[in-house]
Amino acid sequence: MSTAQQPKTPTVKGPAEWFSGDVYFNAYYAGQEPSRTRLNLVRFTPGAHTAWHTHAVGQTLHVTEGLGWVQSRGEELIELRPGDTVFTPAGEWHWHGATANTFLCHLALWEAPAPDSGQPETVWGDKLTDAEYPAE
Repeated sequence: MSTAQQPKTPTVKGPAEWFSGDVYFNAYYAGQEPSRTRLNLVRFTPGAHTAWHTHAVGQTLHVTEGLGWVQSRGEELIELRPGDTVFTPAGEWHWHGATANTFLCHLALWEAPAPDSGQPETVWGDKLTDAEYPAE
C-alpha cells in the first residue's frame, strides 16, 4: 500500500441553484472505490446559506471558522461555532450557512451511495424563504 497526495482542486463558486449568497468550496477528497467518502471545505460569506437538501448517506459538518446555523426541517435551529461538529442523517432535509453578519467556514464530510443504488449523493430542494432564514 502506498500513500498518495491528493490532487489540488481549484476553488469553485457554488451554483445559484443550490445556494443563496456567495459560497465557495474546495473538493479536498473524493474516494476511489471501494471508498465513497467525500470531503469539501466550504466558505459562506455573511448571509450565504444552502437551499434545503438531503444526502443519501448523511453528512457531517465540522466548523473551522466563523458563525452559522444548521437546521433540519421542523427542528430547532442550531448555532454553529468553531470546533462544533454536527451530523445530519441520511434523507433528512436540512440547510446550513453563515449568520447574516459573519462568515462561516466548515468541512463537509459525506459518503456517496453505492453505485448500483440509483440514488444521487445530494437531492436539492427549494431555497429558504425570508421567514425561514433567521434574523440576527
